Amino acid sequence: MQTRKIIIDCDPGIDDTLALNLAIQSPAVEVVAITIVCGNVPVQIGVDNAFKCLERLGRLDIPVYVGADKPLHKRFVSAQDTHGMDGLGDSHIPRLSTIQPAQQSAADFLAATFSQPSDISIIALGPLTNIATALQRNPDLGRHCARFVSMGGTYKSHGNCSPVAEFNYWSDPDAALLVFDQLDQKIEMVGLDVTREIVFTPTLLAYCQRVNPEVGDYLKAITQFYFDFHWQYEHIIGCVINDPLAVAYFIDPTLCHGFESYTTVETTGISIGQTLVDRFDFWHRPANSLILTKVDTNRFFEQFLTVVLNAQATLIKTDLPKLR
Repeated sequence: MQTRKIIIDCDPGIDDTLALNLAIQSPAVEVVAITIVCGNVPVQIGVDNAFKCLERLGRLDIPVYVGADKPLHKRFVSAQDTHGMDGLGDSHIPRLSTIQPAQQSAADFLAATFSQPSDISIIALGPLTNIATALQRNPDLGRHCARFVSMGGTYKSHGNCSPVAEFNYWSDPDAALLVFDQLDQKIEMVGLDVTREIVFTPTLLAYCQRVNPEVGDYLKAITQFYFDFHWQYEHIIGCVINDPLAVAYFIDPTLCHGFESYTTVETTGISIGQTLVDRFDFWHRPANSLILTKVDTNRFFEQFLTVVLNAQATLIKTDLPKLR
């Protein structure tokens, strides 16, 4: 399998951290850089959490760029009620290294990286503020990017921060609108229609602790808060881990299926942040997105657990049907 280069734009965040663990450890991708945006947590906490992840994996060679500390126009509202005040489930994992982020801003780095055609792709796991700002500085960014995958939005599934809106696009709807309107690259939208199917259950957690106790204990430390939140608000036994699916899908696009459509984003009123997906071509506008609606959940967990647990794929494939 050819190794593909990616930049991960994220707001770590429990599920962002799980996605980083998957991407950094996967032999299928090379993480060129991590850019941080405010979203689940304030941007500096996100920076700290990115470094905590890199420390744990021994990959402090990957540069981290600090991005936007507030949305383009909307007031910043974090999701620390969902992820804990430290963004990692109040696990209080310490940051040990003294390495600092790159001096260049995330938006400037992204704009410069895609000043010419590139074989690097972007996986955006948070609000699209950094991407929108970079796009304003370099309108060719999308055309020069190999692929653009965004975890965000929803088509038919209900929202997770309003009846109709997914958090990342709700957090900065103006940035999301700008990116959908101006990227000039098909946005592969990994939204709630597919990510809600990715539930990390207590049974899967217990299995992780059996197969790889060190990793399993780490997963427990950062997800227990998430488990409690999902039970309190949605009566789900387990937690929905949105962002790792975006990485897994990038690695293996056959994991998800959907349709191409013109999509835009609402920026005002009670439906702020809603993705308006023109599935039936009412507006007769060119498709700017691939809306994913179906996912092979078992194959996702085969990939995720094999990589994160550093386990044999045959073992995971044999055990997984007994756990679900």
